[in-house]
Amino acid sequence: MPHLLHLDSSADPRSSASREVTAAFVRGWQARGAEFTVTSRDLQADPPPHLPDAALHWSPRLRTPAETVDPAAEAQQQRYLDELMAADVLLVGAPMYNWSLPSTLKAWVDHVHVLGTTVPFGDYEARPLAGRTAVVVSSRGASYDSGGEQASWDHTVPPLELVLGRSFGMSVSVITLQLTLADRVPAMADLRGQAAAEADAARSYAEELAGRVTA
Repeated sequence: MPHLLHLDSSADPRSSASREVTAAFVRGWQARGAEFTVTSRDLQADPPPHLPDAALHWSPRLRTPAETVDPAAEAQQQRYLDELMAADVLLVGAPMYNWSLPSTLKAWVDHVHVLGTTVPFGDYEARPLAGRTAVVVSSRGASYDSGGEQASWDHTVPPLELVLGRSFGMSVSVITLQLTLADRVPAMADLRGQAAAEADAARSYAEELAGRVTA
């Protein structure tokens, strides 16, 4: 059955813009039929630990004799890997925090980017996730349009495109909504209409994309 792994990492359960868009994608996915199943993991409510041992960055067969890892930490990592490997489509809610990834999402990435397991290394040439679809939902408080002075400040989407696309070989689509702080920051009051339009468009596009994405 087509299976979706849905990750949220926003620290705001009350009014998260990225969570609204990922929820729209999930609705569109489930509307395709009961066989379109979902595993949801809230990285804020149940945060992954920081990678406790650099040896976990390597598959077991690539570790040195001196590298032994805590079985509980290895089991936790394997749960994240199993969920990812079981997914035909990956959906990632990735709000911009201080121009970068939420620390919970970065910790998840560190657990699943494993040399010799999910990415090629040495004589291990397999890319088990290659060709699968990843959808990144990126929300940000200001505007980071291409050509603007802040365009180069986005350190949220590029790392995910590198890991999911270049390393894993997944086909990455990005849904972006900006100006999410317009309702809260008085100086952005004149941008509230534009912000609402971007949010509406992102939700609609996410639901439409979910209805046709290849699983």
